[in-house]
Amino acid sequence: MQRINVAEVAPEAFGAVLGLEKYVRANVDHTVLELVKLRASMLNGCAYCVDMHSREALGAGESSRRLFAVAAWREAPFFDERERAALALTDAVTQLGEHGVPDDVWDAAAKFWPEKALADLVLAIATINVWNRIAVTFRNELPTDV
Repeated sequence: MQRINVAEVAPEAFGAVLGLEKYVRANVDHTVLELVKLRASMLNGCAYCVDMHSREALGAGESSRRLFAVAAWREAPFFDERERAALALTDAVTQLGEHGVPDDVWDAAAKFWPEKALADLVLAIATINVWNRIAVTFRNELPTDV
């Protein structure tokens, strides 16, 4: 059962996070953005977001095979080098360790995105992590009528 509807209880805060979401949607490649959202949501155990982003990606034409493979992206042959760099960065940012994001992960991503685009990608990863923490903590319920 959902604990809190944050949009109702804290609408200004919800609006601020929604503003970030709108920004990243307008500034990050849609295919990469959906892969990043799905991967971070898997790592964070956010069923609500895994469900939402899987459905959104399928609706946008993404293949189910690639979406299923996001869980094991390192072994799956379905992702190009740019997507792999984004997924590796997503793993590192989502699971920040004692030493932060490793240089090799950062350098791999920096090969594919100039500074502004890389900043936008990190903002996208950070934004989905915020959504995941909201949905998991407040126990957002999955829609049953999709």
